[in-house]
Amino acid sequence: MMVVDSGTHSGRAITGEGGTIAAMSPLLRRTPRKNPAERVVTLVGKPGCHLCDDAEAVIAEVCAELGARWEKKDITEDAELHDKYWEQIPVVLVDGAQHDFWRVNPDRLRKALGG
Repeated sequence: MMVVDSGTHSGRAITGEGGTIAAMSPLLRRTPRKNPAERVVTLVGKPGCHLCDDAEAVIAEVCAELGARWEKKDITEDAELHDKYWEQIPVVLVDGAQHDFWRVNPDRLRKALGG
């Protein structure tokens, strides 16, 4: 089935194939979940930070459980990270997008990773 409409919605043409609408809102569009092994968790912190140590323990446990990769970045060695996140450390990124800061909820991280 092909749906073609000469009208517009939010300035975009409503055209699709197979019954889908190309202009559908990203909030309504279902995308396949990524496998946790395809995800990367980044901990942005600094040495001597007890909250960073707590966050690292949670991230290490959840990532080991789900098979996700994780890395640690030192905010004192990266001016861009320092300027962006200094007041929020530790900061957790999932695939480069900010996920959490200060405290890491293991259940919320599992859900974000698709577990």
